[in-house]
Order: sequence, then C-alpha cells, then structure tokens
Amino acid sequence: MNMMLRQLEYLVVLANEGHFARAAEECAVSQPALSEGIRKLEKELGAPLVRRGHAFQGLTVEGETVLKWARKILKDHASLRQEISHYENGLNGTLRLGTVPAASSTVATLTDKFARAHPQVGINVQASLHSADIVRQIRNYELDAGLIYAEPQDLAGLLVYPLYAEEHVLLTAPGMLPEGATTAWATALELPLCLLDSSLRGRQVLDQTLRRHDLVVSPRIECDSIVTLLAHVSTGNWASIVPRQWLPPLGALPGIELYRLDDPQVASQISLVMEDSSPLTLMSQALEKIISSTFPAVDMHLSRNHK
Repeated sequence: MNMMLRQLEYLVVLANEGHFARAAEECAVSQPALSEGIRKLEKELGAPLVRRGHAFQGLTVEGETVLKWARKILKDHASLRQEISHYENGLNGTLRLGTVPAASSTVATLTDKFARAHPQVGINVQASLHSADIVRQIRNYELDAGLIYAEPQDLAGLLVYPLYAEEHVLLTAPGMLPEGATTAWATALELPLCLLDSSLRGRQVLDQTLRRHDLVVSPRIECDSIVTLLAHVSTGNWASIVPRQWLPPLGALPGIELYRLDDPQVASQISLVMEDSSPLTLMSQALEKIISSTFPAVDMHLSRNHK
C-alpha cells in the first residue's frame, strides 16, 4: 500500500512539475527511481500513463484519469492520518487556500483566526488567482478552499459560503479633492486613477455597473495588487476605487483619505467555496467553525445544500 501511494505521489508531482528531474528532486529520489516507480504503476494498472520522448511530453488520456484519482487518494490518505493523529496531537497538516486579488487582504481575517485556533496547522495562501482557477484546483484536490466571486460559474458539488458583498470607496491623498467637493462617481472618475487590471472579475463588475449608468472609467495605471494600488495613492498623485472590505485588515493608512461612493451602488459577492465531501475532513470542519464565528450571518445549512 505504501509503495502504491508513493507511486501515485510520483505521478502527481511529475504532472505538477512537467519535468522528470524537477519531479525527482521534489520527491527526494533519483530520476531513475521516479521513472521506475511510474513504470511499475503503469504495469499495475495495465495502461500507459506518461507520454515519453527525450523529455516529459504530458500524460496520456489514461494518465489524466489516474491523476485525478491519485490526487483524491492522496488527499484522503492525508485526511485519514490527520483524523487518527488529532486525538493525541490535535489538528495538524496544511490548509491550502486560494483567493482572488480582491480578497487577498480579507482572507487574513480567516487565516489569522484559524492559525491561532490550530497552532499545529500550516497555512498556504495562493493570492491573485482567478475564480475559475480556484474552483478547478479545489476539484483537482490541489486546494482545500478558496475565496472567489461566486458568479457566474458552475459550483455544483461544492459548498458555498457567501461571506460579504463588496462596497466600493474612493481613496485619495489629502487635498486631492477640493474642500466641500461631492464624492459622486462622476467626480471620482475625473481623478487620475490607479485600478485593478481589467482582466480581473472585480474590475469587470465595476466597469459593467458604471456602463449601465452611462459612466466610463479610464484608469491610467492598472495592476493586480492591493499593495501596488495603495502605494500609488500614497504618492499623492493618484486615486483609487476599492472595496471597503479590503481596508480593515491592513490597519491604519496614514496619508490616505477615504470617501464613500453611493450612487450607483457597485456590489459583488465574495464567497468561500470548498469540496462537498461526506464526511467533511477535519480541516474542512475546522474551517467551517472559523467561518461561522467570523461571519455569523452566513447560513451554514443553506451553504451545505447548495448544488
């Protein structure tokens, strides 16, 4: 059994790395040992799994099928070991989270509480992913959960926890707006703007809503980083429009002023999603408890019955 698990691990790492030598290094074995392990797996399953040439050329159709099962088997094995060991040692292992750029600061609200509640669990956060990539990686057992824009995409078979609706605010340096100036959208859009990149869902929601009100946003600078946006605002030469929920986890922002933008309202839903397995892994159960204590308005029963 241990040998089969090791061979499945070789296949998963090879698929991730796309290179025999790097995969062998990651698995801490020689390249011939890794290749031989995969050949034994192919013999055991009676099908070619890897397309070989002078270098790794990808997986066969059979290999792609085995890869999906391998990821699930390895995750289930890790979850089993966690469940057995937690009686004596508490929850351990690694919680793997993905997040869209718009939630790369608010995720800290969850990870901070989780880390303090479970001191033996490591947490790995992949920021700046697209919602579709997060969903795909959860289904491929590469992530445990993710913060995404919940629409529009297929979320069947996943648990969905609507956390909050974004509310947009204007950020400027002191004195950028004349004293007594209104903070209507039309006023904000006349400022030199630094905004999220137009390929990102949060920016697309903003653009679509403004177009419906005959407003057009034309930023001079675009990026995919909260830190980069705030750095430009802090120069005193740029303004930005961001979700208000970004800001509390970042603490005080000296030299930056915040203005509320009401009409039109630009709102999009940020949700946490994870695999709907039965039973839930201990890691997922622990994450559920953190969600319910951090966002008490979330209907956990409704989330569990989302299809």
